[in-house]
Amino acid sequence: MISTISRPEIEGEREGELGGQMSFLEHLEELRRRIIYSIAFVFVSFIFCWFVSDHIYNFLAIPIRQALAEAQERQLPLGGLTGGEKILPLDSLKEGDVGRYVFAETTRLGTSVIPAGTAVQARVARDAKGQIGLFTDEPIIAGATVIPRGVRLPIELDARSLPGIDDKLIVTTAMEPFSLYVKVSLYAAICLSVPFILWQIWAFVSPGLYPHERAYALPFILLSTISFVIGAAFAYYVIFPPAATYLLGLGQDFRLLLRATDYFDFIILVMLGMGVIFQMPAITYVLARIGLVSAGLLVRIWRPALIVILIAAAVLSPTNDVPNMMLFAAPMILLYIVSIFVAWLFGKKRTTE
Repeated sequence: MISTISRPEIEGEREGELGGQMSFLEHLEELRRRIIYSIAFVFVSFIFCWFVSDHIYNFLAIPIRQALAEAQERQLPLGGLTGGEKILPLDSLKEGDVGRYVFAETTRLGTSVIPAGTAVQARVARDAKGQIGLFTDEPIIAGATVIPRGVRLPIELDARSLPGIDDKLIVTTAMEPFSLYVKVSLYAAICLSVPFILWQIWAFVSPGLYPHERAYALPFILLSTISFVIGAAFAYYVIFPPAATYLLGLGQDFRLLLRATDYFDFIILVMLGMGVIFQMPAITYVLARIGLVSAGLLVRIWRPALIVILIAAAVLSPTNDVPNMMLFAAPMILLYIVSIFVAWLFGKKRTTE
């Protein structure tokens, strides 16, 4: 006896495999719900990040402070009686050295402010606790203030120390520090929310996939999260330091006054941009498993892909010079090659089973 299956039953099974059909309004309602969940999670993360915003600020400011330390390296001039002078770095001085110290920039000394260019006879000696330091060997006259002899200068005998008050990033309005901490907290909250946001994106897309394709959610979220962290860390530790050094090197003939808002807009853009770019292998993995992308396709379109990569590198790079642009383009090209191997290893034709 031969049994027959009606066409509606077959279509019903297919609808079940695809998670059921949704109308346009139902899609909008689902999208609205996912967006509300994501915003709520970001808001909760923002509240948490606000209480540690000062630590986040200091962490993000480390690269620029190091670059400023290299650009504004302290040196102590040691003068000879004949007029022939040589400049010795602070980290090469030893106890007993005497010479004239020139304040390279405005420096706060106690309650007094020493103008840039002020020179004072100084001596390397030890204090009452036996710690070596740099002490004035004559009084300093700064306007109506007289700083006596024997005062320890706020200088560490390290060429990378920044004792002045101009090494900090500046703000130009009273509200700027508050808005800056809000911005830092918001971007940090978005970074913390990446796994949850990816889960919401997947939950919105998954009803249009077959049941076996929905099993790729966990690998996708794990790979995307790890890739985002690696991309942001790559920008922070590898890309930004040479870029900052190059930019500050161009400003050696100028007085460096860096706005905190401009700096954080720049570094956050670079870190978020590289975090998104490093998603390439994770996205390729999912698309290859579904069957929408293959290694052969990625190989065939390598020329247009290379042009897109170079354009993206030019947009993300803070400078117009080729070396810094290649710092952005090189990891993108490498990630594209990795994506080809990912598609080759995990790619397969899309099936209903």
